[in-house]
Amino acid sequence: MPPKGPLPPRPASRARFSPASALDLPLVVLREEEEWVVVVKPAGLLSVPGSEPWAADAASERVRALFPRARGGLVAHRLDMATSGVMVFALSPRALAALNRDFEAKRVHKRYAAVVSAPLDRLDRLAAARGDLIDLPLRLDPFHRPLQVVDPLLGKPTLTRWAPAAAHPLGALVHLWPVTGKTHQLRLHAAHPLGLGAPIVGDAIYHREANMGAEGAVAVGGARRLLLHAEELTFLDPLTRAPVTCRAPAPFTDAPLADLPLADAAPSPLSPHSPGDAPHVLSAQPRRREL
Repeated sequence: MPPKGPLPPRPASRARFSPASALDLPLVVLREEEEWVVVVKPAGLLSVPGSEPWAADAASERVRALFPRARGGLVAHRLDMATSGVMVFALSPRALAALNRDFEAKRVHKRYAAVVSAPLDRLDRLAAARGDLIDLPLRLDPFHRPLQVVDPLLGKPTLTRWAPAAAHPLGALVHLWPVTGKTHQLRLHAAHPLGLGAPIVGDAIYHREANMGAEGAVAVGGARRLLLHAEELTFLDPLTRAPVTCRAPAPFTDAPLADLPLADAAPSPLSPHSPGDAPHVLSAQPRRREL
């Protein structure tokens, strides 16, 4: 039985981005339907508003402002404030109910891109030796919320599939497919010695390496951020049940989208749909609606 993971240090502050920095980054609309919408959340923007005065701005609130017809709770899933990427929001109660059922039944699949602080050749050797599945049970650290720790006795099963992708100036680019959906799952599975043993670059919570800046993040394209991005989301249309795939390439890699593995590399295919059904694929392009 593996030992418990070390307790990560408590961050100096909960917010690593100021409200002003998030306001400078637009919420990009990838696809709009009558009862749901897919957007790209920028790093530094909350998925849902918090209780603090600075935390009123959030992706869900921007969706409400963009789509006045939206009713109900909207939110079927979340991304960490420091993580960017593709999200789907419901615009009606029945769409939200369908999305919630699909997330709970694991009929929704996500692919993330991350830059981790390890050379590509070490990750290639790790993949060859251990395989593509990280299986480390996680639980909340009640004294340092929302931090997670590896705990083989009290932790809940937490699974991530991964693959090394390319060398990167700050380490290596990897692709991550979460099988479960625990808080900080990808960040701790990357950082822990029994996972990748390579923290995600710019991680203010689980990254202890010297390439962190004074704020606990690295400068990328003029912005200080965690190098973790939800690059692809595949789900069933809440109304028609047709498969939908939306993609937005990670902003911290120059790899062309055509060279990246697609949704069929995820742990299991979507269902139900007939073999002839083709998912709707939409990549990030300049859109008419931003907020």
